[in-house]
Amino acid sequence: MTALYDEAIAPVGVNIAQFALLRSIARGEPVALTELAKRTDLDRSTVGRNIRVLEQMGLVAMSRGKDQREVSVSLLDRGRRTLDEGAPLWDAVQARIEARMGTAAAHALRAALHNL
Repeated sequence: MTALYDEAIAPVGVNIAQFALLRSIARGEPVALTELAKRTDLDRSTVGRNIRVLEQMGLVAMSRGKDQREVSVSLLDRGRRTLDEGAPLWDAVQARIEARMGTAAAHALRAALHNL
């Protein structure tokens, strides 16, 4: 399934993992890397590496949070545009998966994955 999303999202210049991080950041920014790791169920070091790539791409900015020991991340305009352009591509993959599996099975799969 990752390949389906990666292929669909490729035109906006990110992979599905990067796109998912951008979406999570957009849900409440700025967000501390530790909180972002919790939201995405990823190791903090994995999130940090991916965020540095997104920063180099000009999609996000890192800054010190209220607690100077913590790094926070927020979207830049280019990151917002990437989300805006990628959202219909993401939605199209979701629709294809639901069409192949059926709505109930697709919802059950998402629920099962969420519970992992």
